[in-house]
Amino acid sequence: MTSKLRVDAVLVQALIAGALSFAHLHDLAAAAGQTGWKAWAYPVSVDLLLVAAWRRLRSDGSSRLAWCWFLVSLFASLGANVATAGFLDLAHPPGWLRFGVAGWPAVAFLGGTLLAHSPAPTASEIRPVVKPEPTESVSTEAEHVPEPDPEAAAEVEPTRPAPATAPPVPAALVEHARKLADDHHARTGHPIDTDTLRARLGVPAPMADAIAAQLS
Repeated sequence: MTSKLRVDAVLVQALIAGALSFAHLHDLAAAAGQTGWKAWAYPVSVDLLLVAAWRRLRSDGSSRLAWCWFLVSLFASLGANVATAGFLDLAHPPGWLRFGVAGWPAVAFLGGTLLAHSPAPTASEIRPVVKPEPTESVSTEAEHVPEPDPEAAAEVEPTRPAPATAPPVPAALVEHARKLADDHHARTGHPIDTDTLRARLGVPAPMADAIAAQLS
């Protein structure tokens, strides 16, 4: 009962904050000369860009592109809240405010297009592979390796390495990996590979192999 009341209180708080921010953006656009339906379209544009940037951060991880447009939309929403609190004379708005409001549709279109069509970073871009340089000491030492004794080799039984066991994977991590795999397949049209899955989850390679085996 307590958890339900807590969730409901958070939702009510979010609705109130969203409604106030929506109204402030509408009032600012109307004061800058945008009348009729155009004044109502501005808060919708700002909120949609904010949600798109946040979704990109949640699905693809932290990136400069997503953070840039998240801060741009957050600044637009916060600026409208502050401007309508009496810091600006909305009856006689300054020229820079009219310029900013008039140019916002082009900025929002650019941000939404980049967020929707820019590819996510691959595993090779996140963790570049460094190949070790060959050393001459290996070949030098190989020339002086003594020949094995057949009688001594017969007395020693060969030891077999213990089979590697897959690490245990929590069910919640598997479900999260499944969502990432579905999103990757929807965006690229190809199933997610193990390296990309390991980079997105930030887990070791054996655990990534175990998760990929459960997803296949």
